[in-house]
Amino acid sequence: MERKTYVIITASGQKSFTDLGGKPLLRRTIEIFIDAVPGIRVVTVLPKEYIRPWKDYCLSSGFDVPQEISERGITRFHSLRAALAKVPGEAIVAIHDGLRPLVSKELVSKMFSLMQDGRRALVPVVGSEDSLKSLRVTRFEDGSERFDEEPSIRPDSSLIWTAQTPQLFIAGDIRDAYAQAYDTAFTDDASVAARKGIPLTWIRGERYNLRITAPEDFALARLVISSLSR
Repeated sequence: MERKTYVIITASGQKSFTDLGGKPLLRRTIEIFIDAVPGIRVVTVLPKEYIRPWKDYCLSSGFDVPQEISERGITRFHSLRAALAKVPGEAIVAIHDGLRPLVSKELVSKMFSLMQDGRRALVPVVGSEDSLKSLRVTRFEDGSERFDEEPSIRPDSSLIWTAQTPQLFIAGDIRDAYAQAYDTAFTDDASVAARKGIPLTWIRGERYNLRITAPEDFALARLVISSLSR
């Protein structure tokens, strides 16, 4: 018997409403999961002041996807602790950064299929293609900086991987992990899960599954979306 499927999408404020290929960024992100996993249930995490505007948008635009809204907490950690309370423990839940609207439907579908086969946690990663340097930075009162190489540390780029989202878990497992005390060492859901002893499985992610933060990221995302729609 297959487990129920959920996705928790952590949305930011105004950036989530920015137009991306004719749709708000947040809508485009949600649609990826709806298309990739039929019947998936959506939990959208929003700052309090953006909950009403999002509901109004969904109503006025006919975006009538069933979803639960969860209010953002003081940190991402606390936001997810609250959102996970809305997901039944036996379900498979994906936790996804709402500012990553370019993850492919194929990767999402593949990850959920692998989780149905018995994995406890699945995390997409991409390797580093850059030449890494170990540098110490000295900052001066006038705002200038000086970089000095640290010769005793030589990073091996073949061992450096960047974690992406969505990260998938059995909901009860990751809910228990988020019941731990908050720690600034928790950088993503995988780090919270690892502290709790949940075994992690890694899968190759996607180079274009970038987190949109700067204006140039939006420009790149629009180019990618435009190329895919041709």
